[in-house]
Amino acid sequence: MAHLFIAAAHKSSGKTSVSIGIAAEMARRGLAVQPFKKGPDYIDPLWLGHAAGSPCYNLDFFTMSHAEILGSFATRSSAADISLIEGNKGLFDGVDVEGADSNAALAKMLSAPVVLVIDTTGMTRGIAPLISGYLDFDRDVDIRGVILNKVGGTRHEGKLRAALERYSDLEVIGAVGRDQALEIPERHLGLIPANEDKKADSMISLLADAVADGVDVGRLVEIARIGNAPAAAVVEPSRPAPDVRIAIARDAAFGFYYQDDLEAFARAGAELVPFDTLHDRQLPEADGLFIGGGFPETHLAALSANRNLLEEIRRVLAAGMPAYAECGGLMFLARSIQWRGEKCELVGAVPGDVIVEDRPQGRGYVMIEETGRGMWPAASRSRGNSDIGIPAHEFHYARLENLPADPDFAYRVIRGHGIDGLHDGLLIGNLIAGFVHHRNTEADPWVSRFVEFVREN
Repeated sequence: MAHLFIAAAHKSSGKTSVSIGIAAEMARRGLAVQPFKKGPDYIDPLWLGHAAGSPCYNLDFFTMSHAEILGSFATRSSAADISLIEGNKGLFDGVDVEGADSNAALAKMLSAPVVLVIDTTGMTRGIAPLISGYLDFDRDVDIRGVILNKVGGTRHEGKLRAALERYSDLEVIGAVGRDQALEIPERHLGLIPANEDKKADSMISLLADAVADGVDVGRLVEIARIGNAPAAAVVEPSRPAPDVRIAIARDAAFGFYYQDDLEAFARAGAELVPFDTLHDRQLPEADGLFIGGGFPETHLAALSANRNLLEEIRRVLAAGMPAYAECGGLMFLARSIQWRGEKCELVGAVPGDVIVEDRPQGRGYVMIEETGRGMWPAASRSRGNSDIGIPAHEFHYARLENLPADPDFAYRVIRGHGIDGLHDGLLIGNLIAGFVHHRNTEADPWVSRFVEFVREN
C-alpha cells in the first residue's frame, strides 16, 4: 500500500496548497489517489477530495480510537494506487506534551514515510539546523524528504539546497516558488471552501502545474511505496435498502460534512436527498431534514430572498418533521443573522437571533454529555465513554441571543462553549440544533440514532 504523509514545521506553511497540487498532479498521471486529513477539518478535505477526484477522510485522535483510525485508513486505501495524508499544524505539534496526538504519532501509527513542506520565506542557511532538529527529535519518524515552498527565485533555491547538501542528508524533492496566484483566498474560518469557490478547478490546475514544474512527483511515488502498510482489517460495510429519505442541504452555503458520516446514513438504511438552499424553492420529498455546517453569513441576501424554501422549512419543522442542524445549520434556522452591518431574516424555527462576531466564540475540541432530555434513541457505544462524555469539536464566530427563558437542551458542555457556555443542542419540537460538530464514531454513533428517530416519527 503506497502511502505518504505530507507535514510541515508549522501551520500556514503552504502545506495544504502543495498537498492539493500533489494530489491533482498524481491524479492527472492516472493514479487513483485517496486523500486523508488529520484532525477535525472540513475545508481542506473539500479541496483535497476535489483535487484527487476521491472523497477525503479525516483521521482524528480525539474523536476516533486507534482501531477506528487504522480501520478507516486500511478500508479507504484498499482500492487506491496511493494514499496521501495531509497533517495539520506542524509535524510534532499537538495538545499532548508527549506528542501522543501529533502528526508524528499518526505517521508512525500508519508506518507512513514523511515529506516536509518548509516555508522558506526569509530563510537561507537557517534551513539546515531546522531540518537537523526535526530529523533528530524523533528518530522513529521516517522523514524521507523536503519540499522547499515559497522560494524567492533560482538564487534563493540554490542557497537553500547548498545548505542542506552541506549539513544534512535529507533529500530535496523539489521547490515551489512564491506566487500569490497559488494562494487560495482565506476569510474568517480559513480557506474559502472548494464547494463555494467558483475558480476551484482553475486553482487546482495552477497548483498541479506548479508541483509538476518544481517537484519530482515520480520520486514522491517511489517514497510512498517504501512504507509498510499498517496491520488492519479492510471492512466492506453492508448497505441495506433504504427505508427513509432525509433531505440534506448541499450547496455553496452548506458543505461541512464528514464523508464517513454521510456513508453511515446508507449503512443505517437512509437515503440522503440533496437540496440547494440558495436556489431550490421547495424541499425534496423526505422523512427528515439534515442541515450541516457552512457559511450562511456569506450568502445572507440569497438565502433570505428564497422565501418559498424558508417558509416551507419553517412549516415542516412546526409540523414535527425530525431534523438535525449543526453550526451553520443552526444559524440558518434562526430568526435572523447579523454580520458586518447586514441583517437578514431567515427560517425562524429557532427562536433566537444570530450575531456573527469578529472573534471566535467557540473553537477547538469539546466534550459534551447528554442531559437526558434529548429525543433520539439511547446510544449503544462500543467504546465506553459514559464517564468522560462525547468527544466533538466546534469552530464558530457566531453567537445566539434573544432565546426564550429556560430553553431545553440535549447536551451539557463539559469542555468548550456550545450555545451558551454550558449547553448545546437546542430542543424545539423534533429538531435538535447546536453549534457543536458531531462525528459518527464508536464514541458518538449519532447517525444511526438520528436515522432511527426519523424512522420512528
